[in-house]
Amino acid sequence: MRLSTRSLYGVRAIFDIAYNYGGQPVQVKDISKRQRISPRYLEQIFQRLKKANVLKSKRGPQGGYYLAKAPKDITVGDILRATEGSLQLVFCTTVKKIKKCDLMERCVTRSIWEEMGQGMTKYLDSVTIQDLCKKGQLLGIERELPHGLMYNI
Repeated sequence: MRLSTRSLYGVRAIFDIAYNYGGQPVQVKDISKRQRISPRYLEQIFQRLKKANVLKSKRGPQGGYYLAKAPKDITVGDILRATEGSLQLVFCTTVKKIKKCDLMERCVTRSIWEEMGQGMTKYLDSVTIQDLCKKGQLLGIERELPHGLMYNI
């Protein structure tokens, strides 16, 4: 299985918002700069994340994006489902059987893909954005407060 850049960037962007949140919405240009992701592409990804109720947005000069839930309540699995759709490895293990396989009822390997998909989903649903923020601290990633909160003396 190979994830799209949409998913990889989605996880990085949600981490960035959680990690650098200072009480104000985070602007796309700031996330784009820190994560080296095209702002235009981020906007497309964020539309999917808003539909999935992972993100919310605020318009205007002090606007930007913020998490719809606490970082402890958002999992990597939530983000991947929002950006990729189903997390199943093969078509015959999805809830909606998109394609009909002639061997579906007698397939020896189907159970392997099903169990592997379930294990992967369980793991992805166990890793929260809060976990990623803790890893960010351990790695020494500097936090950047929103521009409205910087003071110079």
